[in-house]
Amino acid sequence: MNDPSQPVDVIWWITAVEIPVVASLFWLHWRMRSELLGRIEDQRIRHDREAGDLRADLADFKLDVARNYVSIPYLKDIEKRLTGHLLRIEAKLDSPRKKELIHD
Repeated sequence: MNDPSQPVDVIWWITAVEIPVVASLFWLHWRMRSELLGRIEDQRIRHDREAGDLRADLADFKLDVARNYVSIPYLKDIEKRLTGHLLRIEAKLDSPRKKELIHD
């Protein structure tokens, strides 16, 4: 019955070797994909947490610099200059409207 000169029966080969190998490869692929998705989610959570910490640290640093390294008269001067610039911009934006209202 098992003559070495005859090739191995194809049905036996599929049943004994190929199906378990394909099932093992499918399971291995599914497991690796699940682990990868878990790692990606962990990285996303870690990134969000670190980005939030970085934003909070930056806000604290800005507040510290504003409190300790900038003088009040300098801040008032900057505010006055910014207000002047904004008023000039507003006047330029309003002047075409006034011209249109006069012509209508």
